[in-house]
Amino acid sequence: MSSGASGRPDQQPDQYKGPVRLRGRSIDPSTTDQRLLDSRGPADWVHTDPWRVLRIQAEFVEGFGQLSELGAAVGVFGSARTRPEDPAYAQGEELGRKLVEAGFAVVTGGGPGAMEAANKGACEAGGTSVGLGIELPFEAGLNDWVDIGINFRYFFVRKTMFVKYSQGFVVLPGGLGTLDELFEALTLVQTRKVTRFPIALLGVDHWGGLLDWMRGTLLGRGTISAGDLDMMTLTDDVDEAVSLMVDASREG
Repeated sequence: MSSGASGRPDQQPDQYKGPVRLRGRSIDPSTTDQRLLDSRGPADWVHTDPWRVLRIQAEFVEGFGQLSELGAAVGVFGSARTRPEDPAYAQGEELGRKLVEAGFAVVTGGGPGAMEAANKGACEAGGTSVGLGIELPFEAGLNDWVDIGINFRYFFVRKTMFVKYSQGFVVLPGGLGTLDELFEALTLVQTRKVTRFPIALLGVDHWGGLLDWMRGTLLGRGTISAGDLDMMTLTDDVDEAVSLMVDASREG
């Protein structure tokens, strides 16, 4: 599933545009999301955007069709930059394995790093390992531990699939993309767009400072309520994170 060494002189990571794989000189320096959202340039969007709706619709149909019978699942987020020697990688493998043992499929962004670790743990435990990839100019498709993989062009379609087919999220140490996924989930829970949706932050050293800031600054200034902080469980214990998912699933 990931790009392998081909020996070509122009070899660089493959680029995925939905189901299409590009290599070498065929790689597009822009992305579908970028062309949709970038307001610069001529006003040809008047003629092209209605047609984009059909492509967006097709991505929703593909995702719904592939995942509708997935069953109980937990979304796992984390950095694509996590190295195999990082303790967070081993923690991701343990998490993937124990989620499968608890009866869940594991759904990640399908990339390398922490996502690969969770997919690997799930796959080696004999469970369902799902990767929801996204078209990016600097990543090389789905990792080798994904059994069910879907590549999306649009972030918002991909995010819908995560929330619709996951019963909760476990968030490993990560950067901007992980923060984006975390805060979108928190907003959906806060606004009651989703209910009974547990969120576990795995890694006290990594996430503790963020929660301290939210408590001291956001709560201190009244821009969030105390209950908003209760939407997250901070822990270093994989078993506690898995138990949180199991308990919420039983309550639902």
